[in-house]
Amino acid sequence: MVTETSESRPTAPVRVMLIDDEEPIRRATRQWLNLAGIEVQDFSRAREALAVIEADAELVVVSDIKMPEMDGLAFAKACRAIDPDLPVLLVTAHGDVGMAVEAMRDGVYDFIEKPVEPDLLLDRIQRAWEKRQLVLENRKLRRILEQGPTLERRMIGNSAAMVALRKQVLQLGETPVDVVINGATGTGKELVARCLHDFSVRRQQPFVAVNCGAIPENLFESELFGHEKGAFTGATGQRIGKIEYAQGGTLFLDEIESMPLNFQIKLLRVLQERKLERVGSNREIELDLWVIAATKVDLADASARGDFREDLYYRFNVAELQLPKLAQRVEDIPSLFDFFGHKAALQYQRDYLEPESDDLAAMMDYGWPGNVRQLRNVAERYVLGMGSSRRVRSILGQSDSVATESSGQGLSERVQQFERQLIIQSLRKHQGSIQAVTEALQLPRRTLNNKMKQYQIVRKDYL
Repeated sequence: MVTETSESRPTAPVRVMLIDDEEPIRRATRQWLNLAGIEVQDFSRAREALAVIEADAELVVVSDIKMPEMDGLAFAKACRAIDPDLPVLLVTAHGDVGMAVEAMRDGVYDFIEKPVEPDLLLDRIQRAWEKRQLVLENRKLRRILEQGPTLERRMIGNSAAMVALRKQVLQLGETPVDVVINGATGTGKELVARCLHDFSVRRQQPFVAVNCGAIPENLFESELFGHEKGAFTGATGQRIGKIEYAQGGTLFLDEIESMPLNFQIKLLRVLQERKLERVGSNREIELDLWVIAATKVDLADASARGDFREDLYYRFNVAELQLPKLAQRVEDIPSLFDFFGHKAALQYQRDYLEPESDDLAAMMDYGWPGNVRQLRNVAERYVLGMGSSRRVRSILGQSDSVATESSGQGLSERVQQFERQLIIQSLRKHQGSIQAVTEALQLPRRTLNNKMKQYQIVRKDYL
């Protein structure tokens, strides 16, 4: 069940731009709003206000309609030209209601009749502010997603393990050789396989994914090799198999450890000769493809036990990528949570509140048995407000107990990682402003500079 909570958090104050040519009304309205904790910037002329309005401004505009030089309707139209989603509330006399309704059809957020009831005005402003915050969050995420599919934005994280993994992906993309990706459940094996393809010379060709664990044993040959019409009972027409369908591109074999042993020898022949025959055909088909396999088990151990063909293992062993568990790269957790949280907020049309420092500490101290997949699930539940309260600690407490020693790190290492992430989080929040970060973290500037140098944090990355 999805629940909304009213747990208080420090949030940015509501900001209002007030335009009214009558000074007594403007002064009284400003006082009402100030008493309610709202920041007000007021103007007597619309043109003066228009000069300071910018796109993406965190702002709600409240304007009278009847004003000299430029009336409220013309002003609202000019605001929409700057930012079509900027919420403009028009204050109107009774006789202007029809005109105000027409303005709403043209994009004005709302209108309020005179005399203005303070509680009604506050309610409309609060609703407009909440919508504005959601619009700005969605824009922020869209800008991130539209900046281009760089590998850093696909494989998120600045831990040493992820930096090395991205480097390997780019190297393999230049000279594709058959690859096996080894990683526990939820570590992102298919994501890495897609990145290998998307950043390779085959990026314009097909990427065909096959889950070997989901294919019945008796259908393996037909599914992967294809068949001719009449090859067996029920084969009413020719069918192109998954391997042939990947011609020119990449074939991704997920859970390859689930592939039946009797089919592994046939796959080995295809990999060695780059040829196949459809079931029921005697004609060999030349293949040009890149094969990437993924497994959650150690194939060397499986081969030693007789559960996986040794010769097939050595065929894939030319290049092997080992994906780290999430608990082995805890410094990446805040960035991943932030990405998944913003993405969920956009998908479900919710606002995204950055987790508090104790929630961040709980995430970095947690064992994450489900790895990145579990973290994504927690981020989505957090955005939806699921659980007894909208807190990460509560969500984690509902699934598994906190594993305080799961990472195998000592107290000093864990404290340093937590400290590093607090600095990064603050830099991101304050868009790289050192002054704002020193005030928020209550650190002398020299101490902050020393810690940024120690943790290799570069300010320009957060501007």
